[in-house]
Amino acid sequence: MNKKRWSLLLALTLVLSLLLPNFTSVATAKTNPKVSMTVSQPLLSITEARDVEVEVELSYKANLKHLTWTFGGKTFDEWKKWDSKAGDFTGDPYLTFKEEPHYVKGTKKVKATIHFDLLFNTTDLSPRSIRTKYPQFLNNYELAVTDLKKKEKASASLKLNVYDSYRTYDEIKKEMDELVANPGKGRYIEYKSLGKSVQGRDMHFAVLAKDKKAIDRYLNDTLPKALENPAQLQKEIKSGTLKDYQIPIWFNNIHPDESPGVDAMMDILQQFATKEEITYKATNEKGEEEEVKMNVKEALDHFIFIFNPGHNADGRVNNTRQNANGFDLNRDNGYQTQKESVIVTEEIAKWTPLSFIDLHGFVKDFLIEPCTPPHNPNFEYDLLMDGMIEHAHAMGNAGIANTKYDSYKIPLLDYENGWDDATTAYTAMYAMFHGAMGHTVEIPDLNEESNKALVYASLGAINYSLENKDRLYTNQLEIFKRGIEGTESKEVDKWLVNQKGDVIGRDYAENGQFFPDYYALPIDQSLQKNELEVYNMVDYLTRNGVKVEETTKSVKIGDVTYPKGTFIVPLHQAKRGLANAVLSKGEDVSDWDAMYDSVITNFPDLRGFDRYAIFEKGAFASHVKDVSEADKPVTNTKFKEADLIVPNTNNDVIRVVNQLLKDGKPVQVITESGDGYKKGDFILKRIYLSHYKKDFFIETKPKKGKVPTVALKKPIVSANGSAALKYALKELGFELGEAKDSVVVIDDQGRVKPEQGKAYIYAGGSAAQFLTSQNIVPGLEAKTTDYYHEGLLKVNVNPHPLTNGYEPTEWLYTGSGTWFTSVPKDSDVLLQVSKDDDYYRAGWWPGREAVKGQNLAFTWSNNGYKITAFANDLTFRAHSQQSYRLLANAIFEQSVK
Repeated sequence: MNKKRWSLLLALTLVLSLLLPNFTSVATAKTNPKVSMTVSQPLLSITEARDVEVEVELSYKANLKHLTWTFGGKTFDEWKKWDSKAGDFTGDPYLTFKEEPHYVKGTKKVKATIHFDLLFNTTDLSPRSIRTKYPQFLNNYELAVTDLKKKEKASASLKLNVYDSYRTYDEIKKEMDELVANPGKGRYIEYKSLGKSVQGRDMHFAVLAKDKKAIDRYLNDTLPKALENPAQLQKEIKSGTLKDYQIPIWFNNIHPDESPGVDAMMDILQQFATKEEITYKATNEKGEEEEVKMNVKEALDHFIFIFNPGHNADGRVNNTRQNANGFDLNRDNGYQTQKESVIVTEEIAKWTPLSFIDLHGFVKDFLIEPCTPPHNPNFEYDLLMDGMIEHAHAMGNAGIANTKYDSYKIPLLDYENGWDDATTAYTAMYAMFHGAMGHTVEIPDLNEESNKALVYASLGAINYSLENKDRLYTNQLEIFKRGIEGTESKEVDKWLVNQKGDVIGRDYAENGQFFPDYYALPIDQSLQKNELEVYNMVDYLTRNGVKVEETTKSVKIGDVTYPKGTFIVPLHQAKRGLANAVLSKGEDVSDWDAMYDSVITNFPDLRGFDRYAIFEKGAFASHVKDVSEADKPVTNTKFKEADLIVPNTNNDVIRVVNQLLKDGKPVQVITESGDGYKKGDFILKRIYLSHYKKDFFIETKPKKGKVPTVALKKPIVSANGSAALKYALKELGFELGEAKDSVVVIDDQGRVKPEQGKAYIYAGGSAAQFLTSQNIVPGLEAKTTDYYHEGLLKVNVNPHPLTNGYEPTEWLYTGSGTWFTSVPKDSDVLLQVSKDDDYYRAGWWPGREAVKGQNLAFTWSNNGYKITAFANDLTFRAHSQQSYRLLANAIFEQSVK
């Protein structure tokens, strides 16, 4: 073993010695089958101190002083509690005798009571500083008493758990399998894996109904009618002719380190799968406690229950909030860059549940949504709130009536701002775009009591839905009806206010409408700068339940002729809110004092394609056909010329270039602009490109005549900072390596000091401010209003190899409220915020006026330093893909031979 590896091993050993108790081994003895140990309870809890009565019978009457007591092979005095100040397990004893070992009079039986204390000195493991440490202790341990002289041992197995209801990832599947095989009478349970996680694990998913027919009837009859003719279903409900119908209620957890969210839904599944009646306490309107009895058969006559504990399967195993790529999936439901998000949101769209309850932690207020303003204007908020507020109260009242908690908070009623639903990011908010009552529920603690709070809150939600089913479903149908009929109710406006509380309503500036009649997504190059992203957008829309059409002949609307093959998104459809939320420009909410998260979704600007909003009813009433999925064409390689020019117009260009370089195939970069090509475009060999024509969709044209080029070599990059940066680089096909082996070092969080002789790329506010602090780039100054400020900025793009593939004016995203107030005189400015009045399109950025006309990016080389810096974010949550080529161009510039 070399010295470096030995040093790493030694360092790892030292780290583990700090985290784990300092155990020493005890010699083992042979077990005599005539001896035995019994315990009063086999289950231990890290969050609950417990006394375990032990009775041991040996084959002889031993000297008690000769007996050694061990737990998990370690003596009791070696088990120490967590010492937060020391940062290790060197605190007070974890295991002690509450009742010392003694003989039962007249027998050879030894009795004792062992006290298992709180391993972390708390009944609540929610603090993130200790939340990550408990999984190492979850195991079955041998409690043993040994007489080393006589070589005799008695033992029993005890399970140490976080709290009693906690299940591991594997235990969830085992329990589901048992319920599927042995459901209660009149129950049907269906298990499936929704798909595979990043690390290849099954995403556990279960559906509980009265029978299989109920599921089939809903998916194949009720739901299609609801999305096509909701008015008819409303009439049938009102007349009483629609009696026997079941609709879904969905329980979810997306942050598995907020572990009671998974276990509570498994407890609910267990109860509804096996019990005939469920009883709990609730607080009525008078503040009095009363008993609620819920008949399970009756509940299943009305509802289908959906349980999704596997939303983040890798997170459950790894005890992390993020998925294995390092992404918080509860910030990805609108963007859908992660495979788990794609899988789950498609399933939500498929089921379109009546209510969606996402189980979370940890907020000491015991928080139950709905949210504070500002609200997303694409929700039919008045209809959602005619249910969601009472629904939340029903959850809260049941949660506190059955636990130690004595209050709960509803942000809409109890907070001023800062817990809004203006975003598409959260799972519960995403479900609201499908007409669901979407609630995030945040429990106070990580323990059994908070697990119970979620269980009872969920029971309260079910019972409220049971008592108000027809009204709630009629409201959901009304949401769909408004979409289909193009109704824009002024009742929504009352819920849309500014920071002062003034009603601002929806923006009806265009033709007196908020919703366009159509969005057109052309693929003809005369109207479209990025065909690839149009096809990706159509895939997104169709899997999310949004209706998409395609023109069968050219259609002229105003001065624009949309050619045959143009994709059309009609907004007269049930799920127009979701379609508009992802295709519209978005909203400027900069007047608000606080926002919880990013509010910009806007796929056209963040993914970089052209879309056209059309305000003309019936404009595409004919000459269209339905689209079930985007039939993306293959790359055209049908030319006689051996060399093809590939303009740098989309991210597949970067991917195919990196693939060819990985294969050892030649790639040339054009060094001077000319007739039919630009500096920075690529020349690829037709014969090699043809191998990947089905994998990547790029523009190609034959190379004719002499074109000045330079050879490109395979780049290796060092990524320092966010998970999104590393993910984006891998998605683009770049090889990640150590800084010493890399062509360029990339930093998007301000971690790496630049050195002479190597190229550096800094991206985002933290990195930009870090670079200014190094005093290496002369005259460099930056300003930040707040690292959480964001916006879509109208940007002037200066001609340069690093900006190749972009138009002179682009809308670019930034998520850190930063710009350069001064750059070196000998630098090349790449991006500059427009001075036009419409420089800002959407987002949350108080004080944004100061960015107008300022520099966003520059490149500079001097005295052995090579630095390119962007104040804007290039890879924000892997959604700002329109900016990816800026990053790739800067990498490729350092990779020419």
